[in-house]
Amino acid sequence: MPASQSPAERELAQLIVRAVNLEAVAAEDIDPEAPLFGAGLGLDSIDALEIALEISKRYGLQLRSDDEENRRIFASLRALSRYIEERRARE
Repeated sequence: MPASQSPAERELAQLIVRAVNLEAVAAEDIDPEAPLFGAGLGLDSIDALEIALEISKRYGLQLRSDDEENRRIFASLRALSRYIEERRARE
């Protein structure tokens, strides 16, 4: 059974599902600790760009494609949500 999502993770999961048209995946079924790329949700670099664009629109945060931290930031729904919360808290 997947770990439960926090409200912020659920909101972000819904954003991801919409951003990359994951019609076969329900936002609430995304395991917050599972990888977003590769074996997890199976997203690719184009999906990462789409997600980053939506995060920019929704949260006003710029995620740069050349950021060396992207692997860590996009590791899982939980990691991405934590990153957004940390960045928003600093602003």
